[in-house]
Amino acid sequence: MLLKKKGFPEDSETVICTVTSVQHHSVFVRVDEYDLSGMIHISEIAPGRIRNIRDYVTESKVIVCKVLRVNPERGHVDLSLRRITETQRRNKVNEVKQEQKAEKIIEFVSKKIGGNVLDVYKELSDNLLEEYDSLFSCFMDVVERDISLEKFKINKELAKELGDIIKQRLKPSFVEIRGELLMQSYAPDGVERVKKALKEAVNSGVSAKYVAAGRYSLTAHAGDFKKAEELLRKSSEAAVKVMREQGGEAEFVRK
Repeated sequence: MLLKKKGFPEDSETVICTVTSVQHHSVFVRVDEYDLSGMIHISEIAPGRIRNIRDYVTESKVIVCKVLRVNPERGHVDLSLRRITETQRRNKVNEVKQEQKAEKIIEFVSKKIGGNVLDVYKELSDNLLEEYDSLFSCFMDVVERDISLEKFKINKELAKELGDIIKQRLKPSFVEIRGELLMQSYAPDGVERVKKALKEAVNSGVSAKYVAAGRYSLTAHAGDFKKAEELLRKSSEAAVKVMREQGGEAEFVRK
């Protein structure tokens, strides 16, 4: 990654690290985002007794860690590998992948305008990171909110070329959430009543899929979680209402 954050990470911050040395009771790493050295004690590698530390880490392996303590005087960071949840690890890896996408775009634009990639990166990060947490989040605003990079203090030619390439290479993000609709009717035309209720659930942002007898999966798609949750809520409530009005049983379970 080209991005190197200034200063030191905060306690409990999640960081990407590269293993540099594996010792008997500790692991030494490079905290990539800050270009600092760090250490993981064997007790923070994994829960339980560790017979061979190399079963968990090896030199050059990239890992996600949690910051335990920072020593600014020594420029050293104490880290934990075992305290990272799978969700935290996945989110951090995704964050890094997103920033790498932004860096690839910058590299392409730099070559196109005949600029030095590091100089271009510095110009963008110095201006854009005052308002955004990452370059990728800024680039997504260009796509989703149609903001112009020319409003920032960057070269006009760079702003135009970058804006065009961003719109070519990045697509608006969409959130997908699911739930399960449980419906049952003992009426002779019960199948038709279920179909009628399902029609109330399906719209431009929500789809329905048969899972098993009396069970249907509802999936909502939207630009963010709030909108997706609202779509799913309205659709499920409409289906449950229609089913109950017809004398059937209905319940929605969020997954």
